[in-house]
Amino acid sequence: MSEGAVFVQTNQAENAVVAFRRADDGGLTRLATVETGGGGANAPHLPSQGSVTLSEDGRHLLVVNAGTGDVTVFGVGADGALDAVGRTPTGPVPRSVAEHDGIVYVLNTGTPGVVGFRLGDAGLEAMLGSEHALSSPEADPAQVGYTPGGAALIVTERGTDSITSFPVASDGALGDLRNTPSSGPTPYGFAFAGGGTLVVTEAFRAEKGAAATSSYSVDGAEITPVTRSAGNGRSEICWAVATPDGRYAYTTNFADGAVSCYRIADGGGLILEDATAGVTEDGRVGLRDECLADGGRFLYALDADSGSIFGWAVGAGGELTPIGSWGGLPVTSAGLAAT
Repeated sequence: MSEGAVFVQTNQAENAVVAFRRADDGGLTRLATVETGGGGANAPHLPSQGSVTLSEDGRHLLVVNAGTGDVTVFGVGADGALDAVGRTPTGPVPRSVAEHDGIVYVLNTGTPGVVGFRLGDAGLEAMLGSEHALSSPEADPAQVGYTPGGAALIVTERGTDSITSFPVASDGALGDLRNTPSSGPTPYGFAFAGGGTLVVTEAFRAEKGAAATSSYSVDGAEITPVTRSAGNGRSEICWAVATPDGRYAYTTNFADGAVSCYRIADGGGLILEDATAGVTEDGRVGLRDECLADGGRFLYALDADSGSIFGWAVGAGGELTPIGSWGGLPVTSAGLAAT
């Protein structure tokens, strides 16, 4: 048990990160608002997961500036204080960023593709030859992320209803693109639950009750469906996180204010545990990014339409107990990361 921090970007024309101190009981106290030096999309919805990402060692926070085509790197102090150490051009409309073992890949969406950098104390250094296009100009990607251990890089493509993977060499270079059809339409946010289980939300807009999540087995860069489109009876699932022990995955339902809990069975199968494990206000639009903190003890979710972060304590059986909400954020806010 320990104190920590939670970070969210404002995504405004003059972008900034809002930092909160997390108490041992999960409560948040606003610490500071620190400018990124870049510009956000300045719109009420940044359609991605992973726009604010902590490095694996917790020493750096990486934030995409979708409006100015760059990424800001902050040093993270023990108390959650942020110190901007560099801002680096990455390409048009970056929306998601991932890091493993000092190698960073940024997902650009203006021209769909990924580009690689090395992370150091002075920020990002470009890797020659690291730009890779996605499967199609219509890819409309939503997230980039590494598999556990960093053997592959994964990108969800909404426009082509597919999941792209690249094998990653020991020096961080990417191999040839592989494209796997998704189990359901509009693959969006994803998380890894255990070493080889990939949980992907399906953010298609449909009538109430049609929202779904799928799971896949990942071996290297090979992706194989396990559970196809497990529904939760709610509306428009978009974001996903998984507990560190690999037992539970949580998805946020953008259109109706609920956090759903799925239990992850042996072999990576998904079983709906509770469609409304956490609720901000039933039926209210706006629940978006989410993150787990303190080894999975707490779950936080961003309700940008109300300008608030909501928090829950995570129980041993996956149940969520409300611990509070903290407002004062702009409706453009996006991304969520926590220690």
